[in-house]
Amino acid sequence: MSHHNSHIKFLFFTRLLVVVIHLWLAWRPSFAISEADILLKFRESLNNAIALSNWNPSRGPPCEGLRSNWDGVMCENGGRVLGLNLNGKGLGGDLDVVALTELTSLRVFGAMNNSFEGPLPSFKKLGSLKHLYLSHNKFSGEIKSNEFEGMNSLKKLHLAGNSFVGPIPGSLATLGKLVELMLENNKFDGKIPDFKQERFTLVNLSNNLLEGQIPVALSHLNASSFAGNIGLCGLPLKPCVSNPKLPMSTIVIVGISLAAALVAIVAVIVILTSRKRFPAPEEGASISHATGLRTVSLDELDKTEKGSTAASSSPEFPMMSPEGRKPEPSLKLTFLVDSGERFDLADLLNASAEMLGSGVFGSTYKAALGPGSTMVVKRFKHMNNVGKEDFHEHMRRLGRLTNHNLLSTVAFYYRKEEKLLVSHFAPNMSLAFHLHGNSKCEVRSGSKLDWPTRLRIVKGVARGLSYLYTELPSLTAPHGHLKSTNVLLNASFEPLLNDYGLLPVVNLEHAQKHMIAYKSPEYRQGKRITKKTDVWALGILILEILTGKYSENYFLQQGKAGIDSDLATWVESVMSDGSVEEVFDKDMVVNGGCDQEMRMLLKIGMSCCEVDVEKRWDIKEAMKSIEE
Repeated sequence: MSHHNSHIKFLFFTRLLVVVIHLWLAWRPSFAISEADILLKFRESLNNAIALSNWNPSRGPPCEGLRSNWDGVMCENGGRVLGLNLNGKGLGGDLDVVALTELTSLRVFGAMNNSFEGPLPSFKKLGSLKHLYLSHNKFSGEIKSNEFEGMNSLKKLHLAGNSFVGPIPGSLATLGKLVELMLENNKFDGKIPDFKQERFTLVNLSNNLLEGQIPVALSHLNASSFAGNIGLCGLPLKPCVSNPKLPMSTIVIVGISLAAALVAIVAVIVILTSRKRFPAPEEGASISHATGLRTVSLDELDKTEKGSTAASSSPEFPMMSPEGRKPEPSLKLTFLVDSGERFDLADLLNASAEMLGSGVFGSTYKAALGPGSTMVVKRFKHMNNVGKEDFHEHMRRLGRLTNHNLLSTVAFYYRKEEKLLVSHFAPNMSLAFHLHGNSKCEVRSGSKLDWPTRLRIVKGVARGLSYLYTELPSLTAPHGHLKSTNVLLNASFEPLLNDYGLLPVVNLEHAQKHMIAYKSPEYRQGKRITKKTDVWALGILILEILTGKYSENYFLQQGKAGIDSDLATWVESVMSDGSVEEVFDKDMVVNGGCDQEMRMLLKIGMSCCEVDVEKRWDIKEAMKSIEE
């Protein structure tokens, strides 16, 4: 009996061992290569991967629990790689999707605002992917209809600002969990697939070549989601009209007639132009239906730069370099907003101008075009991060933004060497001027900014920033350069955000050196910006408004003699001594009973600029607290 039991035990353990060995052999391939090796193999396929230089096993594994040791790596509880955030790192080359298939926990992949080009890689191999962000690269070509087949977990797909052509892949309509679809500013054509998803929260198909009726499932969206597609109809756009087909003979006759008319028009133009060496500039403006932009053409421009000083007015507008003033066959000022005013580049060049200031991007001028018409022109010298077509597309995108707390860009002028952005003049200058004065004024105007005014400014800034987060979801930092000099004040001291959304078009090296997003703790420590970077800038701005301290002075000290601090560091040091009252600006006129509100806003500001990104508030939390 004992021998029989021993035999049974032997058989049991033998079979158990076989099962264990079988399971080990089955699992071994997924663990044979570490996630560090997988990421290093993936990095080999990239060009200009200096931003990923800290992908090094000497720093430890990519993930330790939720903590990431490698830039751009997102981690889950079990210490596995959950996602890759490679947005805005200047990368190019090929995306080795096959290597990424070894990352079994990968759910998020982001590589927006880089220089990847060519056809879309086959991300369907990553069947468990939930979020895919590839906007603002140089991808091109047609995407196969079945490219997203089987990606049933996909919730968010961002492919905006590339050069994709052909129909929108039909397989997208089969993805039941899809809630975000951003395909704007491409060259997709044909009809929109018959989407059935009822949970869409964010869709943008604008500025493509789409035609036909908008699917019922998308009819509840805002009309701006379909703008720039002249062939689309149906809700929320104009109703579709069925046109009876004309006989082919009629079509041929009409075609011949149009061709003959065109030849006649060309002949007349040739005759007229041969009589004049320089034809008169066309008066008014023409509407470009293809782009939705109002374009003013200037046939001749022959100015010479006279030079100017910061405080002087000049009869010649010194906003362009001598090269920009040489005669060119067609210099164009492109309008983004129909402000009701008509002017062209010549008007700006000949306007009485005053330099308002000169910063790291260039100079700013105030141009008086006539009674009651004053514009501001900013000249940018470091805006060559994208080509002409991409620049136009991005400016058109910014031109569609309409919010009470944004200063709209009315028009722009493009040259490879420099760009001009035209906006309305804000009569009360910048918030920085009222808090700190400027080089031309010894006495600052801070006494005008009492507590109610400062609180109203904070609320307006937060609303404007929240709007940017909503309307520019593909930008990691939708403002990117939020500071007191970029908050202008209208006649009622309502704040207007300026210089927003420029991160994708500014030269990366210049942006990293000067733009506020790159002064954030996450960039100083980890060479990355995040979706909460602009919230950090909002927090610093709130502290500047409350303290009267100029935050830029702290940024200038960063990196000197090991100093790595900002205005929040100073506030913390004062508060640690129990002297909260010492934090607040002594020039702020405070009515009785406001102390509690001021302390609450101070707490909000500190929560917004928390060094730890995970602990830092997001824009929704910040908005809710500020409004309350």
